[in-house]
Amino acid sequence: MKKLYFCDKSCTFAAEMDILALIKSSGVRNFAKLLSANVVAQVIGLVVYPILTRIYAPEDFGLLNLFLSISGVLVILSTAEYYNAIVLPKEDNDAQKIIQLCLCLMLLLVVITGVSVLFSNDIASLFNTPDLAKYYWLMPILVLASGGWNIVNYWYIRCGRYDKISAYQLSQSILSSGGKIGFGYAGVLTGGMIYSVVLAPIVALCTSLFGKIKMAGVRNTFCFQDILEVAKRYKNFPLYSLPRSFVNMLAGQLPVLLLTPYFGSQYVGWWSMALLLGFIPVNMVSRSIYQVLYQYTTERVNKQLAIGPYFRRFTWGVLLVGVPVFAALFCIMPWLTTLFLGDGWDMTSTYLRWMLPWLLSSILTASTGFLADIFMKQKVGFWFELFTAFLRVVGVVLGIVLADFSVAILCYSLGTAVAVTAQYIWLIGLVKRYDAQISVLNDGRADDNEN
Repeated sequence: MKKLYFCDKSCTFAAEMDILALIKSSGVRNFAKLLSANVVAQVIGLVVYPILTRIYAPEDFGLLNLFLSISGVLVILSTAEYYNAIVLPKEDNDAQKIIQLCLCLMLLLVVITGVSVLFSNDIASLFNTPDLAKYYWLMPILVLASGGWNIVNYWYIRCGRYDKISAYQLSQSILSSGGKIGFGYAGVLTGGMIYSVVLAPIVALCTSLFGKIKMAGVRNTFCFQDILEVAKRYKNFPLYSLPRSFVNMLAGQLPVLLLTPYFGSQYVGWWSMALLLGFIPVNMVSRSIYQVLYQYTTERVNKQLAIGPYFRRFTWGVLLVGVPVFAALFCIMPWLTTLFLGDGWDMTSTYLRWMLPWLLSSILTASTGFLADIFMKQKVGFWFELFTAFLRVVGVVLGIVLADFSVAILCYSLGTAVAVTAQYIWLIGLVKRYDAQISVLNDGRADDNEN
């Protein structure tokens, strides 16, 4: 069967029943555990926003989002997307070699980022944000912490240690939110939020590492030849997944990176707040679903079992719940934003309304994006990201040409919604084709048994 990434010839009906039982029991519990942690983490962040908007100005949020935009691009580059492959190998030894590869690549980029600190004033001038230079020295530290967590997180997913993932999510949220408030009341206004988002993942990562967990990939003997072997085996990740993620990240930050020099940090601050609030429900649901579905989908594909029923139920569940909820939010958004954020954030409400179709479609795509990796379709996924980026660039350029920030955000949001929806239709198509291949394979086995 062409393009099946995993193969296990010993698949039986009994094995299928075992996997189904696993998903119905531990799978549901794991999802509930992650969802609970995500809900608590997101609620903590949500509760502090009314406080933060009364401490910090929109310009401060604009500076924070610019800092995170740059660091986000660097984190994507840090491991060349190899960390996504940690879940895939059948043997732990191969996964451990991928961990070693990721660590080497990440440390190399941290060193390069450290050297770029020497040019922090030039980088700040490029974005017409002089205050960025004061805090750019924190950039390599954040890249190290965030890149390190990506590696550890996917090892935890492989091991089914969702308690560790939950511990990180909760501690990171508490530390980040508490730090922003603490620095604000201490009078550290301009950079208080930046200090918080750098310190929080460091402490949270250390917290998640407490307890017994076999990270043998770090302790195993380093063998350059073995690392080269896994690097070649999973070359589609740097060849296609990395450009895809890079384009996605870069395109996602276009309003910040391109519009800040033209419209200033105040407009970007309103937009940044809209992004923060809008993606709270998206992240709350999709992160939990993604991590659990990734593990169990991999297991089922390893056993050559159908996966379509789970994705159909997921799709209809999101649409039946999401459409009426988001429609209600569209109606009450102006009142809700004023109540929640206070005065001076009216444009945030407008941007959030324009984002709603994009947010709903993102719940679907963000939860199932791993399918391109499992079926080794990263190249096609990369073309979808280019299509998304093209529509986003068109939106931003229109805003610059017309000298209207709102036009840029409207076109950017609606264009993204169209592209993301198209990508999800393609992902579901992959699932249907896989199930069709499995059906043919099982029919062939049944005929062989009869003969």
